Amino acid sequence: MKTIMILGAGVYQVPLIKKAEEMGIRTIVVSIPGNYPGFKFADKVYYENTVDYETVLQIAKKENVNGIVTTGTDVAIITVGYVCDKLGLSGISMKAAQIATNKYKMKLAYEKYGVTTARFRQSGFDTREVKKLVTELNYPLIFKAVDTSGSRGIVKVPDKNNIDAAVKIVKQATKLDYFIIEEFIEGVEFGAQSFIQNGKIQFILPHGDYVYTENTGVPVGHFAPYDLSEEAIKDTEVQLQRAAEAMELDNCAINADFILSNGKVYVLEVGGRCGATCLAELVSIYYGYDYYEKIINVALGANENFVSDQKNPNASHLIMSEKSGKIISQNYTGNDVNVIDVQFDYCVGDDIRRFSVGPDRIGHIITKGKNLEEATQTLDNAMSNIKIEVE
Repeated sequence: MKTIMILGAGVYQVPLIKKAEEMGIRTIVVSIPGNYPGFKFADKVYYENTVDYETVLQIAKKENVNGIVTTGTDVAIITVGYVCDKLGLSGISMKAAQIATNKYKMKLAYEKYGVTTARFRQSGFDTREVKKLVTELNYPLIFKAVDTSGSRGIVKVPDKNNIDAAVKIVKQATKLDYFIIEEFIEGVEFGAQSFIQNGKIQFILPHGDYVYTENTGVPVGHFAPYDLSEEAIKDTEVQLQRAAEAMELDNCAINADFILSNGKVYVLEVGGRCGATCLAELVSIYYGYDYYEKIINVALGANENFVSDQKNPNASHLIMSEKSGKIISQNYTGNDVNVIDVQFDYCVGDDIRRFSVGPDRIGHIITKGKNLEEATQTLDNAMSNIKIEVE
């Protein structure tokens, strides 16, 4: 029996753990202690911090793992790369993982390889330095923590009057002593899921994003297909291949964000793992195969075929709360056959947070349709049939 190590036991790792179990693969799950749903599905659990790559490596050696992987989070990616390097496993390298989890290193790599991306500057948190650097760029700007995910520590800055407040937000979100200032590109933002295997991009699935806007846009759902011109699709393919080469990504899923502006595709950032917010499910439904299974197989050293003639429209959205408090009641009253999944992450009596960033989700809904219009209409109807009372 093969053994796979999965880093993380949260809501986005559960499908990965359960799929490995279905495939007859022994699962070793590593996560800090907590009320994480993945623990109960694992064959064996180690309550360790997934960023402690030396400890995780020793566990991997002890358990003689055949592969290591995660999904939906950047937190453990460097550890995945470190263990892959040390044990000669299939997956992202540590160098690539370090680039993929640091937006400053990523932007430097993009500049070197000619990837189309927004102009930027690196800055410390001294506001005098910040105010000097912003004069070299054009408003509006985006201030970004370079070591976070889930839209944390990312703030849009429309003018100089917002600099101090934005610096404070970014500083609270990062563990580093610097961040990046980036020109905000006016245009249409879209995402894409992809996979690179043996140095070659296997597929690119552009998707539209439902975005919750507060300090900055937070993706709260997705849909596919996404309407792009042939020229934009070709530009996306070129930019993603360049970005993957610049970052030295290989044998891993890719989660990418782009902006289409004046007919030109700009790369925002690229992650070396599958996206969260039901994006693995989006790929699976669209192409008609189990994406989690393919991710696991590649991590175990297999060559996978990602080509599919199917194109099944689908849509998803997070379930969120407008206020913090205790769940008094929750239910879904719909019965549409095109509703694939309604998942509540919490039970009645649990405390939840008002939605601000991705981890504040309290569930999700996934739908399909014979066309995108039907899938999105079904999603809208399903959302209206979710009833949650919080006090």
